[in-house]
Amino acid sequence: MSSLQITGLRTLPEVGAGADLSRLIVDATQKEAAGLQTGDVVVVTQKVVSKAEDRIVDLRTVKPSAFAKSLAQQWEKDPRQVEVILRETRRIVRMDQGVLIMETHHGFVCANAGVDRSNVPGDDNVSLLPVDPDRSAEEIRRGLGVEAAVIISDTFGRPWREGTTEVAIGVAGMDPLWDYRGRRDAYGYVLRSTEVAVADMLASAAGLVMEKASRVPVAIVRGFPFETGEGGGRRLLRAPTKDLFR
Repeated sequence: MSSLQITGLRTLPEVGAGADLSRLIVDATQKEAAGLQTGDVVVVTQKVVSKAEDRIVDLRTVKPSAFAKSLAQQWEKDPRQVEVILRETRRIVRMDQGVLIMETHHGFVCANAGVDRSNVPGDDNVSLLPVDPDRSAEEIRRGLGVEAAVIISDTFGRPWREGTTEVAIGVAGMDPLWDYRGRRDAYGYVLRSTEVAVADMLASAAGLVMEKASRVPVAIVRGFPFETGEGGGRRLLRAPTKDLFR
């Protein structure tokens, strides 16, 4: 591999509940990327998947608990949104300086348990993560009509680095990790612990053409020699026994 082509799809319409994302992606790709090709990687933002799966909550329907009200008052947040965050949380990791770091029911550790107001129409609406991002990715992949891989991406912060980046929360049709353990490097050293999160790297690369304010919810990565497989974004989650930050 010496080069990649990444095309952001700008002609997708506003997505609502029940939308056929596979069909919308195929149609947009025909207009903007000469149609989908075997071996393409389709990167889809979490937000558009959540809209299609009706994972939108109207905060006017939410009654915050006493605990949510207490946290909201302490950190100057909307108690209704805090309540939704708590409902999406399996474990509170850290709460400090107005930041709520939660472990979701999926096992993702992220700010606000993935509950987000950005790029959601309606002043009182927030989006939730898909219930099963891997299943969502597989459903999209099956509707594309070609042998392609699908990654559902979301924006995460990192505890030891400034800035956010895109990561893969759902993967279908490709191995999300490249395992180099047992191989030798250029100097003959045997690699013993190296695994490369290629799905995360592809999500981040696609994020460069899917700017937050640009309304580009899908990108096509062409020319990447991924290893086919069942996928699974959950494979990118580190086991608690190996997580030194817990």
